[in-house]
Amino acid sequence: MEQYDFVAIGDTVTDCFIKLKDATVTCDIDKTNCKICMRFKDKIPYEDVFIVPGVGNAANAAVSASRLGLKSALIANVGNDVYGQEIVENFKKENVSTEFITVHPDKKTNYHYVLWYEDDRTILIKHQEYDYKLPYFNDPKWVYFSSMAENSLPFHQVFEKYMQEHPNVKLAFQPGTYQIKFGKKKLAGLYKRTEVFICNKEEAQRILEVTENDIKKLMIGLAELGPKIVSVTDGTNGSYVYDGKSFWLMPIYPDPRPPLQRTGAGDAFSSTFVVALALGMRIEDALRWGPINSMSVVQNIGAQKGLLTRFQLEKFLEDAPKDYLPKLI
Repeated sequence: MEQYDFVAIGDTVTDCFIKLKDATVTCDIDKTNCKICMRFKDKIPYEDVFIVPGVGNAANAAVSASRLGLKSALIANVGNDVYGQEIVENFKKENVSTEFITVHPDKKTNYHYVLWYEDDRTILIKHQEYDYKLPYFNDPKWVYFSSMAENSLPFHQVFEKYMQEHPNVKLAFQPGTYQIKFGKKKLAGLYKRTEVFICNKEEAQRILEVTENDIKKLMIGLAELGPKIVSVTDGTNGSYVYDGKSFWLMPIYPDPRPPLQRTGAGDAFSSTFVVALALGMRIEDALRWGPINSMSVVQNIGAQKGLLTRFQLEKFLEDAPKDYLPKLI
């Protein structure tokens, strides 16, 4: 059995991007609670469509790790259909091991619709309820755990036991929709075992069940659940990290042009930050890597096309503005 540096665990999906041109967005006066609106009971033209196989939080992380030089694998599930076949082939092309991808003959492959309007998106999601099992694999340096379906809670209990029995494996946890819905009490063991925890500001509020807007307080609250390093992203405001002692703010890397679309920007930061730590970097240096991959991803369609190799990323780092540095706050 192969020895991997980085094993990602989570659902993978085919994204169908539908570029809209006839819609409106309405928001509350404080630019929250936004809704996309289209005419009801009508034929609405769209501009274009793009199919992107083999994406998802964990899948994106596995590809990011591979391109940045780590030996990576993905534990995931697909159906026995053309979309599942395309996904497996996509990972092979990316040098991500597919030996732990289970093909279910009686299930469909996850397929999501991304309503792409201006530079942002609304995603229609459906996670197939697979029979989740944890395969045997040699201990990697890092496991990256993320989004799974609503029926996956028993798998989390199995995975928690694995992490408890393998103390030398470091865990990065980027929770998905249902993992947040499970609640912090049901996943308490995983939070305590986590080395690096990453989410966005709104997810932090939902996890902690608070309306607090102070990023420092949110990170302290998440750290109290157990993670050693907590990162909270806040869109164009930048990314924050807390290691139990110090707080850092990392600004975004300047976009060379307006973003094409923002799908995958958060995954790009999260996975790149973790990969940099896996490569032995300090938090301050890993923070400089993350936003560069985010910047590149939003210049392309889908969450993976813009993911950079280490050579490409370090070239952007060489050309970075002098003030592109993490700041203690």
